[in-house]
Amino acid sequence: MTRIPYERRILLLGLAAGLPGTALGLTLLWTGDYSARLQWTLTVLVGCVWLGIATALEGQVVRPLQTLSNLLEALREGDYSFRARGWRRTDSLGEVMREANALADALREQRLGAVEATALLQKVMGEIDVAIFAFDGGERLRLLNRAGERLLAQPAERLLGATARELGIEDFLRGEIIQTVQINLPGAAGRWELRRSTFREGGLPHQLVVLSDLTRALREEERSTWQRLVRVLGHEVNNSLAPIKSIAGSLESLLEREPRPADWQDDMQSGLRVVASRAEALTRFLEGYTRLAKLPPPRLQALDIADCIRRVAGLETRLPVDIQAGPAITLHADRDQLEQLLINLVRNAVDAALETHGGVSVRWKLNGSSVEVLVEDEGPGVSSTANLFVPFFTTKPGGSGIGLVLSRQIAEAHGGTLSLENRARARGCLARLRLPVRVG
Repeated sequence: MTRIPYERRILLLGLAAGLPGTALGLTLLWTGDYSARLQWTLTVLVGCVWLGIATALEGQVVRPLQTLSNLLEALREGDYSFRARGWRRTDSLGEVMREANALADALREQRLGAVEATALLQKVMGEIDVAIFAFDGGERLRLLNRAGERLLAQPAERLLGATARELGIEDFLRGEIIQTVQINLPGAAGRWELRRSTFREGGLPHQLVVLSDLTRALREEERSTWQRLVRVLGHEVNNSLAPIKSIAGSLESLLEREPRPADWQDDMQSGLRVVASRAEALTRFLEGYTRLAKLPPPRLQALDIADCIRRVAGLETRLPVDIQAGPAITLHADRDQLEQLLINLVRNAVDAALETHGGVSVRWKLNGSSVEVLVEDEGPGVSSTANLFVPFFTTKPGGSGIGLVLSRQIAEAHGGTLSLENRARARGCLARLRLPVRVG
């Protein structure tokens, strides 16, 4: 039976179902006392009815399946306009057709959403000023946006299908996944940030390369930095030169007076001391800039964080520093720089705590792949943390304004971060130093 087509099997089963009744009727007909003409007429009529019922049964079973097959074929081909109609909702066949129609509606909505999302993605890729390239496993270019076309100075039609080597950008697929590269391509030259990731399409691995132009951003940042530098330098130099100029003029007029006052020598010495003091202050200010500009790269060595913190806390004699011991952690860090960083944090915390007769505590903890060193004080806190890391900004009389800036540079040179914030549930500030843990 399995070799017979499904439609023929339904027809044969329909014929088989009517065979006993038909055979019994014909037997009674031909064994009875009827005329031959009536017997043949009824035989043909019964045979036609028998065959017609079996054929109708075949159609009732096969036609819905054909309709469902056509609907599924249309869905497979991406045509979601076909629907099954005219079926009762109360029977099993109606349930099947209704679910098929619901499937078609759901697929239509999903495809519409995918088409709209793809259109939006293509629009975004075309408008953003970031070059995007996608390469297959053979390093052949399969996708790029307008920025990528401008970078290579060729239309996409000529670029797609070419290998990275043929395009002269095979270095984009080598090295670190995030790096700054110096490029010299037909469409652009300069420093760019490269980010590379992998994805799969059709089960095959691909590489996605994203390039961002850093030249403009670096120039804007450089110009802004120079403006701030000139503004700060000009302010500080003028603050020192103005009294020097005023005192020099007073001393010059004093020397030109005839006769000179009896205490003119005392006035001369006092004025020269002021000039020397302002010159010394200006020298310290410029030395502060030199310290920020000449921070050497860290010389990494194995460093026990607990010993380092205890050593720094022991240097503070104005106020006992409470050390709350944490886990045993070994870092790879520059001992001198890290100690200088912690000295600055502890000193600032003690300065604040002395104002309110509060305390200072230091603790550390392991947070994932980083260690957090927390320096807390019970001082008055700060009204605003926005300018704390601005060079030469200070709220302390006689402060240099470079301690926190230098500390953050040291933290960032070690791949970490430094932040300062007011404590949430108590008075005072919290300095949070986060450094990566590298087991020595």
